[in-house]
Amino acid sequence: SQLRAGDMGAVAKLGMTSTGDTLCSQAQPMKIASVLFPEPAFSLAVHPKTKADLDKLGAALSRLSEEDPTLAVHREADTNETILSGIGESHLEVAAEKMLRKFGVGVRLETPKVPYKETITVPAKAEYKHKKQTGGHGQYGHVFLELEPLSRGSGREFVDKVVGGRIPKNYIPSVEKGVNEAVQEGVLARYPVIDIKTKVYDGSFHPVDSSDICFKIAGAG
Repeated sequence: SQLRAGDMGAVAKLGMTSTGDTLCSQAQPMKIASVLFPEPAFSLAVHPKTKADLDKLGAALSRLSEEDPTLAVHREADTNETILSGIGESHLEVAAEKMLRKFGVGVRLETPKVPYKETITVPAKAEYKHKKQTGGHGQYGHVFLELEPLSRGSGREFVDKVVGGRIPKNYIPSVEKGVNEAVQEGVLARYPVIDIKTKVYDGSFHPVDSSDICFKIAGAG
């Protein structure tokens, strides 16, 4: 049998092919120009209906996106949601129906949560001293921090400006860990804080009572 220009045909059980591949003879290899698919323009959050659906959701979405290049899937880390993107709302509804019919996965499509962020607009300084004495070795960590706003999209920066051994160098990474934990929840609405520079520029320590955890607590304070 033959397929000529303009003919349509079907071949079953091709396990190694995907949308956009060119099928040809090994003796006469060729590659036809790929089809330009439209970029996804509409997104919804995908929520499995049951625990069993959750276990199969990842594989089902992977298969769908392989079969339909106009679908895209990603995980939104800030909201902990799986986002399915396509050409439009009806396109995603058809994809959800196909997941149930072909893969037995029931899902709800919902409007995605907005991954809000916080930032600061003016420089600020802060001091925190973590000091606790409960018998035996105590706990002590003391830091001075300065925060500066950065331009949008800059992310976060941490700078060590301590001089004179006011805080031993081995404790600086713990201060940074504490700062990174603290900025996961802002003071306005508990959204992550971005586009800031944090400088630790002074502090103090105790030769016996100071430790990494103490300076981490101080950095987060």
